[in-house]
Amino acid sequence: MAKVYFSSARALKWKYGDSMPGKLERMLSEVGLGNYFSPKEWVAVKTHFGSEGAHRVVRPVFLRKVVEGLKGIGAKPCVVDTVRIKGLDYLDVANQNGINHLSVGAPVVLGDGLYGKDNIMVKAGEILGEIAVASLIYDIPGMVVCSHVKGHINAGYAGAIKNLAMGGVSSAHRHCGWKCGRGAMHTIGEGDLVWDSEKCELCYQCAEVCPLDAIVFEEGEQLFWDGNTCWRCGRCVRVCQSEAIAMPGDDERFMKSLAEAAGAVLSTFERKKVLYINFLTEIQPECDCMPAADVPVIQDAGILISDDIVAVEQASVVMLQSAIPLPGSATGTDKRDKGDVLFELHKKDYRIQIDEAERLGLGSRNYELIELGAQKEK
Repeated sequence: MAKVYFSSARALKWKYGDSMPGKLERMLSEVGLGNYFSPKEWVAVKTHFGSEGAHRVVRPVFLRKVVEGLKGIGAKPCVVDTVRIKGLDYLDVANQNGINHLSVGAPVVLGDGLYGKDNIMVKAGEILGEIAVASLIYDIPGMVVCSHVKGHINAGYAGAIKNLAMGGVSSAHRHCGWKCGRGAMHTIGEGDLVWDSEKCELCYQCAEVCPLDAIVFEEGEQLFWDGNTCWRCGRCVRVCQSEAIAMPGDDERFMKSLAEAAGAVLSTFERKKVLYINFLTEIQPECDCMPAADVPVIQDAGILISDDIVAVEQASVVMLQSAIPLPGSATGTDKRDKGDVLFELHKKDYRIQIDEAERLGLGSRNYELIELGAQKEK
């Protein structure tokens, strides 16, 4: 049975040891990073850099604690994400969100290069066939996956599986384009954009949010979409409040393909060379790739660590499913009733991705929860 270590976000004493950074230090010591990584071994600390305006990412102080823990056993860490917008712009965004070599204590790098095309095709499964895994992640021997738990418009829930699937895979391949990258998960078939001019309010949010400038409005009124350039990230659909833009998709297929892609990424590592840290903090309704961050919908719960991706995800959703919605949030309620907040927000059965990951042999939903209590007095 997998072990999942948990530490609450509550600070019951005014002591550093009871702070979340202090608890994370103790959790990493309890888990034993030396059981997974070796001296002088390169280790990727995989996270999400966020977006300009989306600041609720895993905070740099936590990334630094992971880096310091790895350095403490003699490993050589770097903090990694893959290209979500143009590479140089994305590094600027990381810096704006406080993620840089000074704050985290390690190099901050792009796993698939500045252009997002440094990747290697890896067998994925029945849905995806093959997928373009970022070359750094493919080559590096060890990884700590630091995931910000939150909602997601397609997956309902986003944690470690989504972080690995969408963040360990490039947006596009040098030769087969988006069909071999993240776009293969987001869409069905050609995934062509559909625009309804009668519904369009000409707010231009779709063009502004596009990371590749694939949408322009000719003479300010007629939408033009460059289907060859487009990564099929779906941001344009998400920001269109008049529902004038659509792109074919299937949420169940998307969630199952997330598990497949995560499995493809993990297939490039030897057993017990990947550790997962889920941060149940600032749990907002949407992905960190959006151009804004809404207020949290659930109170901070804490930190979970495991070497089993399915177990850490299962433990995370169990905690979320019994949480109380926060008043004044996207939940639209001020009631104090417990319930499955993320499901009520998105109406997606997000358990599909976890069930599929277990079916593919990535881990087990059966786990033992080991809670780290308050620091004992010396």
